[in-house]
Amino acid sequence: MKRTKHAARHGFTLVEMLIVLAILVGLAALVVPRLLGTQKKADVNNTKAQIGMLRGCLQNYHLDMKRFPSTEEGLAALVAPTSGAEEGLEGTTTVASNWGGPYTETGELPRDPWGNEYHYEFPPTHGKGDFPDIWSFGPDGEDGTEDDITNWTGAAGEGGFEDEFGESDTFIDDDVPTFDEEPPM
Repeated sequence: MKRTKHAARHGFTLVEMLIVLAILVGLAALVVPRLLGTQKKADVNNTKAQIGMLRGCLQNYHLDMKRFPSTEEGLAALVAPTSGAEEGLEGTTTVASNWGGPYTETGELPRDPWGNEYHYEFPPTHGKGDFPDIWSFGPDGEDGTEDDITNWTGAAGEGGFEDEFGESDTFIDDDVPTFDEEPPM
């Protein structure tokens, strides 16, 4: 029996392997940026959700203590009574016995997706009204930049929720009636 060249051939040639590799690299170049963009968006949305959760915790704290924690007490007041709660802050009669915490579900303060602490300020200097400012420095870890994620409204770079995807969001809803307003019919 005589063997032909084609029957003895096993495996792939170098050219065939390079073509397959080029196709795989091209597909990865299309898919990876989309996945990374999706992760960034998920981190931003997670941060917004955590700020909303902290907002709810602060409202519960306010119900018990009849005030928000000062900037000095910070968000730590949500997980442990502070000296201001024990001694009465600025002449108030609030005592530690009113503290009903910890106000977070885990008893600990969350960190943003980039591993940084959330920032807090009361009285607020950015937001409207009497609700504390809560914010994350965002992915770059620097305050006052376009990627900061906050609970007050405004344009990007001024504390707004507008992100690199052009989306805006806010936790303040002017259409929600307060206790002294009649609900719309």
